Amino acid sequence: MIYNREIETMPRKELEALQLARLKKLVRYCYENVKFYHDRFDAEKIDPDKFSVLSDIRYIPPTTKEDLRDHYPFGFFAVPQKDIVRIHASSGTTGKPTVVGYTRDDLNMWSEIVSRFISAAGVTDEDVAQICFGYGLFTGALGLHYGLERIGATIVPSSSGNSEKQIMLMKDFGTTTLIATPTYAMFLGELADELGYKPSDFKLRIGLFGSEGCTDEMRAKIEQRLGLFATDNYGMSELIGPGVSGECEHRCGLHIAEDHFLAEIVDPQTLEPCAEGETGELIVTTLTKQGMPLLRYRTRDLTRINNTPCICGRTTARMDKVKGRSDDMLKLRGVNVFPSQIESVLMLFAPISPHYMLYLRRENYHDSLEVQVELTDGSLLENYQNLQKLTRDIHSKLKTVLGIDAKVALVQPKTIERFTGKAKRVVDLRNQ
Repeated sequence: MIYNREIETMPRKELEALQLARLKKLVRYCYENVKFYHDRFDAEKIDPDKFSVLSDIRYIPPTTKEDLRDHYPFGFFAVPQKDIVRIHASSGTTGKPTVVGYTRDDLNMWSEIVSRFISAAGVTDEDVAQICFGYGLFTGALGLHYGLERIGATIVPSSSGNSEKQIMLMKDFGTTTLIATPTYAMFLGELADELGYKPSDFKLRIGLFGSEGCTDEMRAKIEQRLGLFATDNYGMSELIGPGVSGECEHRCGLHIAEDHFLAEIVDPQTLEPCAEGETGELIVTTLTKQGMPLLRYRTRDLTRINNTPCICGRTTARMDKVKGRSDDMLKLRGVNVFPSQIESVLMLFAPISPHYMLYLRRENYHDSLEVQVELTDGSLLENYQNLQKLTRDIHSKLKTVLGIDAKVALVQPKTIERFTGKAKRVVDLRNQ
């Protein structure tokens, strides 16, 4: 189902004209209402009224998470406090949280774009949607909640945790759509199996997964465990929350809500535009946000964009699954490594569970990587020959894919931490 046919199937030239009109208005709005942008424009001698084509946006220096934190909590708000009707914030695990404010129009826009991607994934007003994101300052739960409510789905706001109860609700309420992180969805599938349930005991048909990366290999395992069709969506608290983009039923890229977000792909080192179709860092401008507009926000996420129309009929640009983050990339002995590459390798081995941890260490001035991963059957630990062969096979495949040696440690089932929110799989011990 195409939720907003006028926008989602708009001819490319018309869509770009709409983006340009909104960009011109936004630049003037930011200059007049956000001191940070006013000062930056003046310092860089940028005329807010001299934007004649979309590519002129490259003259504006990018906005970073550090900029937001330096102006904590409300320094980027563009409206008086009385016009802010909701506040969200990031987790703030590495410092002050980044705070986001929404006007009533912002919330309406947010519900609209969420409605688009959940409709594209196949959710309708006949679905029962169970939201297993934590409700609170995190944008995921409430963002999906109001979009689902807008299309008329029945919502089960179960939040995160209390996993046995989650499974009981899924069965008793006839949940058809599951909203969770991929990691937590996988855990629920494992727990359901332990409790004696089969996928056919549930009515699940669609998974709306986000908040963290998910390789195709991991997604296939989740689908098998839960008996559903899983789709990815993308968002970021600073931009709006979930709804910036999402997959349709064909899963050939995440459709970007381009009437509200202007996306660029740049080289993460030089910040110069990448050629069309190249992978680089995603930079996003919020074209219509009132409460806290952002010009050229550096997401640090690595992806590429496809501007050709999709076979579903939508003409909006599609972004690839995020490959990784430019600031989460692991650099080991001069080689760039992304956790998603490691996950893709591990998922190739049937005796391996989807639960793993990555430990970075430094010994004698040399960096090392240990990949600790669970076995699905603990009895394998008692068979030294088979255990050694599996360890060697995983090590060899990782070396082929990554280009470096990584230590592989196979551990008992249920010994690696399960996450109800974003999984934290990398432990960097190099500076300890």
